[in-house]
Amino acid sequence: MLDVYIFIEFLILGLLSSGVSALIALSFVLIYKGTHVVNFAVGEVMMLGAYLYYTAAVILNWPPAAALVFALVLVAAASALIEAMVLRPLAGQPTISILMATIGLASLMHGGIEMVWGQSPLETPALLPRFPLTIGEVMIPGAAMGNFLVSAVLIGLLVAFFRYSLTGISMRATASDPVTAATLGVDVRASQRLTWILAGATATVAGVLIVSSGSVSPALASTALSVFAVVILGGLDSVAGAIIASLIVGVLESLTVGYVGGKMRDVFPYLVVLAILVMRPYGLLGTREIERL
Repeated sequence: MLDVYIFIEFLILGLLSSGVSALIALSFVLIYKGTHVVNFAVGEVMMLGAYLYYTAAVILNWPPAAALVFALVLVAAASALIEAMVLRPLAGQPTISILMATIGLASLMHGGIEMVWGQSPLETPALLPRFPLTIGEVMIPGAAMGNFLVSAVLIGLLVAFFRYSLTGISMRATASDPVTAATLGVDVRASQRLTWILAGATATVAGVLIVSSGSVSPALASTALSVFAVVILGGLDSVAGAIIASLIVGVLESLTVGYVGGKMRDVFPYLVVLAILVMRPYGLLGTREIERL
């Protein structure tokens, strides 16, 4: 017999876990939408931000909020450097060349991070309170709720930025048609640079939220690759698709763990994703003109 309270608890946990996944997916989508580059170094950028947070919070003994700002500033600088050294020199080159460049960048960053911080897990202080919330017979972990709220606020701010600010509108114009945007006076290079910076900041917040619940290790980078399936489901160029797909996969994973078992967590939800993609190969809200890789 189905226990309604347990079902609701798994449902809520799935929805809450989707927040961080949506942030990671958004990092992929922002770069693809703005520069038409599939960036496979998102996981390493996320890992770099998490290790910088650890360094500031533990080694420098800064408050968690200050440590997050420290990580965001340095990752923003690193993202601008990546845009200048990787994207700009490869402008106009075949898609596969740029794709391989991001894979090479990911390997380089991964090795460099391991050289600096090592491979052992490092305990990381919590960014948010971990007090659970109990509603009737349903208990909601405080960390999961806090992560979701931060993710929702950040996503809301990004959506508002792109929709209502002049800079955001210019970035959307660049993403849609860079030639026309340049003709109208938009600084295309600056828009693309800011796209990488925002994507790096988004990945950093996601990484910090994940590791602040426990420890940071090089295994964190693999989280981004697992979320890439969410990106494909939603559509590579769709922010709304990334959010909706994250909610779907998050709920499916939670219900699978609760009723089928943890071993099926990475199998059953993606079987559903595969079935959806067979019917909609361009994703739930993706553009049909996307070149599949």
